Amino acid sequence: MACDGQLDATGRAPTCALIFFLLLLLPAHAVAQTTCATASGDQAAQVKALYDAGRWEDVVQAVPESPQEAADLELDRGLALAHLGRFDEAERTLEAGHAGHPRDARFPEEMAGIAYRDKRFSRAKKELRRALVLQPNDAYASNFLASIYFLEGNLEAALKYWNRVGKPTLNDLTFDPQPKLDPLILDRAFKFSPGAMWTREQFLTTQAELQSLDLFPHAFYELQAQRDGAFRLVWRASEEPNWHDLRWQTAATMLRGLPYQSVYPEMYNLNNKGLNWRSFVRWDDEKRWLATDVAWPLGENPKQRVRLYFVGRNENWNISNTLLPAAPPSTAGMNMRRAVIGAEVASIENWRWQWNVAGEYSYRDFRSLVGIPAQVAELFTNSSGADLRANIQRSLVQFPERRFSLDAGVTGEAGKFFANPLGKYGQLQGSLAANWLPRAQGDDYETSTMLRAGRTFGQAPFDDLFMLGFDRDNELWMRGHNGLLNGQKGNAPLGRNYVLSNSDSEKVVFHDAFVQVQVGPFLDTGDIYDASEYFGSPKWLTDTGLQAKVKLLGSFEFVLGYGKDLRSGANTFYSMASR
Repeated sequence: MACDGQLDATGRAPTCALIFFLLLLLPAHAVAQTTCATASGDQAAQVKALYDAGRWEDVVQAVPESPQEAADLELDRGLALAHLGRFDEAERTLEAGHAGHPRDARFPEEMAGIAYRDKRFSRAKKELRRALVLQPNDAYASNFLASIYFLEGNLEAALKYWNRVGKPTLNDLTFDPQPKLDPLILDRAFKFSPGAMWTREQFLTTQAELQSLDLFPHAFYELQAQRDGAFRLVWRASEEPNWHDLRWQTAATMLRGLPYQSVYPEMYNLNNKGLNWRSFVRWDDEKRWLATDVAWPLGENPKQRVRLYFVGRNENWNISNTLLPAAPPSTAGMNMRRAVIGAEVASIENWRWQWNVAGEYSYRDFRSLVGIPAQVAELFTNSSGADLRANIQRSLVQFPERRFSLDAGVTGEAGKFFANPLGKYGQLQGSLAANWLPRAQGDDYETSTMLRAGRTFGQAPFDDLFMLGFDRDNELWMRGHNGLLNGQKGNAPLGRNYVLSNSDSEKVVFHDAFVQVQVGPFLDTGDIYDASEYFGSPKWLTDTGLQAKVKLLGSFEFVLGYGKDLRSGANTFYSMASR
């Protein structure tokens, strides 16, 4: 939605798109706000008569530039200057008026109008927020502020302020184009009641449920005004392609892992029921993988989702540099085979709360063991096991005006292995994730920080140890520590317990319709430790470096990075491809 950003003669901002929203959303008396009759005496009456007659120059002459003037007179002078097009003088007058009358919300409101005229949206929003601190129930300021956020594409912040005055009302929902997904599933994902206010909570819950379907990588919401003052919501989204849709894009996505001897066969929205099949195949001689899963909405309701999965691995490990004290080079390692089959149920309670529960059966065996100390030999026991895992995700803080969020997660796992000396075990992990987009629009200078910690209880086998290092199969990144040695796993620190912090800041250096490139520094720091003397890190780890993300076709991205271990001075170059 475009806007020319021009003010009317009074210095207010409701033109183009903003007029469109203000006229429909504001009470009639708020659009034509006039000065209050708080000034006393003949001067106030004379100035009011001049103002009502549109004699702007006479108003300016009648009200001297003085901080001692009454609030109404200062406001009349500022508005008259705006009518005359002398906006710099008008802004100075209003600022002086606000300094002399700091509890009067009209001054920041009018300064917001002047700032909006000059397309200084940040200043306009600041003044409107200041006005709302002074007068929280001011419908004009709430709607003006919401309209600016909407024009910037920040629908969540717009709804937050529109909801304060009972707006907007939705009476219809349309799709452009119509998604191929079953209309019943799609309808259940959109939370609103026709003829009622559309709330921020409904919007965010809708977002969460649509994202859980993994079908719509890009979506856009548009509000269209109706004659009755309500709105029609138009939803436009791109869908994940299948072979019968965009074959070249599907092929590019499937083959994104070719540099790593991998492919990603995938099919989405099978039979239009939201059923997705995704798989991963890697034929690298040192680390073969086969993974596949199917997921679909439970009971045709996007609130809940079922997933069945299988993962098979056949990997060669070299842990010579991981064992403490270190073994001679190339003398400690083994071949590990592991298979897992499981089922998971996930539920979105609302936009703040989500949870999932999974049960799985696993088997692993260890062959060709070389240089493994007897003290940790029990970790390499061939065994099968069953476990139950539960995860809870909670949104802690959401400041849509600042585009800042803070989320928390907790995962607990308990299980039993059916071979001595293994037995019952448990794992607990927690996370805090902060994300900040400092610009009003886009993702330039995006900054994120993730804090995580994990602990293991009981006796778990080797394949359940945590690892801090870069490995495309590992989520706990220390990007200055290469997880591979000559293509084999096991080069990064391993252990039963860890703490980890990852911080990134990214600048958009190139962007067009097909490609976006982001570059920025990172800082990883953490520690991993173990009850035995043979795993863990002897000292706290700190890595830093530079990372670039190349997003292609809006569907997947390549990550290229350079990391440096600040303690040892080792350098690492890494890359990966992901959705």
